[in-house]
Amino acid sequence: MSGDRPPPGEEPIPEISEISEKPEKADEVAFWETPDLYGAYPRLTEDQTARLAEHGRRRTMVPDEVLIQEGEPCEAFFVVLGGSVAVVENHGTPEEHVLRVHGPGRFIGELGLLHGQVAFYTAVAREPGEVLVVSLDRLRHLVSQDPAIGDTVLRACLCRRALLVGQGAGFRIIGSRYSPDTRRLREFAVRNRLPHRWIDLETDGEAEELLRRFGVGPEETPLVIWRDTTLLRNPSNAELARLIGLPSLPGGNRHGDVLIVGSGPAGLAAAVYAASEGLSTTVVEAMATGGQAGTSSRIENLLGFPSGISGAELTERAVLQADKFGAGISLPLEATGLHAKDEDHYVVAFADGGEIAARAVVLAMGARYRRLQVPGIARLEGTSVHYSATVYEAQQCRTDPVAVVGGGNSAGQAVLFLAGYAPKVYLLVRGGDLGASMSRYLVDQVERHPRVEVMLHTEVTEVIGREVLEELDVVDNRTGVHRRLGARSLFVFTGAEPHTEWLAGTVALDSRGFVVTGPEAQEACAHPEVWHGRGRSCMTLEAGLPGVFAVGDVRSGSVKRVASAAGEGAMAIHSVHRHLGHAAVPGTPGTPTVTGRSDVSPRLRHRESAWLA
Repeated sequence: MSGDRPPPGEEPIPEISEISEKPEKADEVAFWETPDLYGAYPRLTEDQTARLAEHGRRRTMVPDEVLIQEGEPCEAFFVVLGGSVAVVENHGTPEEHVLRVHGPGRFIGELGLLHGQVAFYTAVAREPGEVLVVSLDRLRHLVSQDPAIGDTVLRACLCRRALLVGQGAGFRIIGSRYSPDTRRLREFAVRNRLPHRWIDLETDGEAEELLRRFGVGPEETPLVIWRDTTLLRNPSNAELARLIGLPSLPGGNRHGDVLIVGSGPAGLAAAVYAASEGLSTTVVEAMATGGQAGTSSRIENLLGFPSGISGAELTERAVLQADKFGAGISLPLEATGLHAKDEDHYVVAFADGGEIAARAVVLAMGARYRRLQVPGIARLEGTSVHYSATVYEAQQCRTDPVAVVGGGNSAGQAVLFLAGYAPKVYLLVRGGDLGASMSRYLVDQVERHPRVEVMLHTEVTEVIGREVLEELDVVDNRTGVHRRLGARSLFVFTGAEPHTEWLAGTVALDSRGFVVTGPEAQEACAHPEVWHGRGRSCMTLEAGLPGVFAVGDVRSGSVKRVASAAGEGAMAIHSVHRHLGHAAVPGTPGTPTVTGRSDVSPRLRHRESAWLA
């Protein structure tokens, strides 16, 4: 009942285990309307429809007319005014099936609609009727300007993406669980929340049939297959990204005011503040937006979200916000080098051979979870051993015990999430106090949960199993006593390593590889001459080079929390303005005053949002 729902904006995005609707054969489906699930299929109010109508046009539709084609870019937003529309997968093939049906007052589209990705489904008119057609530019304008429409559309799109993921819609990855490239493609798809299905070469009978149909051998796997018309043999992450329509850098002049390397909470916060304040802003990401926070099942200590928010939802909201203000985001693009182009610009080089020049650089690469180095673990990574806990991994944990290694907040969040799926969760902590690194609210929940067993002073010494995890050998580090622990999946959250290999020799790094900032960084600067004549010292978040800043988890001494990372991202842009002000031509607006402060960058210009174009 609607009266039982939480306030708008606090309804949880459905987890895969909560999805009850099932696809039906197309010829068996009556034209009923799919019931709403958790706000996934809202019916627009008359006022909302009228507001959208001011920016769109009405047109009739005839039975079997295709409104959105699977595999093609979404070019319009459709609101059903009369008749019904079916959302179908594998349209026009023997495998066609209906995912859902929408009637008057509902709209067609999911998250790819807002991101410019290709469609993972086909929308087909099932009855004669009428639709309202709104261009994506106008939709984005309304989403940014009208909170009621924006919240309704955004939450529905997020929920629908979760439903597509749970139904195994989208492309298929065929490959061996032992293949590093298969694991790479699966990780890229999972981290970017792309609807797909993995077909295991070793255990799934469908794999042999598909290989025979396409005339390829097992040695040519992994394969990516979509719509039975597109086949990629062991594609790179970039090739898969282009197939799906993930954002990439436009060609031409690659110069700007701010280049942000990394798109976790710190990088996305920096992008939002920089772009909203008129700086031409580019964000590059090597793997997936959201960083480690994007893989979190629920973040409960973030200000403003009393019911918590998943890392995926937080990420998508931040990405849309950055896009709204005109920031460009490109992935996958791996940075490999940083050097000064001239007195006013830095150049960042990338693995694909490209370069981007910017007047300021914000380093926000975050950190990746440290691999657990014990015998037997390498062959099971990606199949039974995981370094994140998302719905994809959780689906494999419904019948057997699992183990989590780690004592921080990420481990605690993973334990509580997995306990909703697995019958038993062991939390293995090397230290003797769960509260030493974990927030109190998580400690209380973990210790009270009936399916969770906390094992302090415990370390993994061996991973046992040939094709899947069977047992863990663990040791009590006080007594040296070993025991065998039955578990079918292992989740590792044992500290983080920064993504800074490419910066060695350019900026100062601490003993663990994190970027040093502030006065300490200036003292350790490899080229102290760059500060001569600047008339100022290194700012708090500056990485020893004027105009290069480090924020979030990659910064030495930072607080490893989402809120603090986002705060540092915002602070960095304030420092960027000060840096650009110091670089101003004397006598122009924004030139530093005698106090050394400039509140306005001289080259700031009004930048119309890409959503408002």
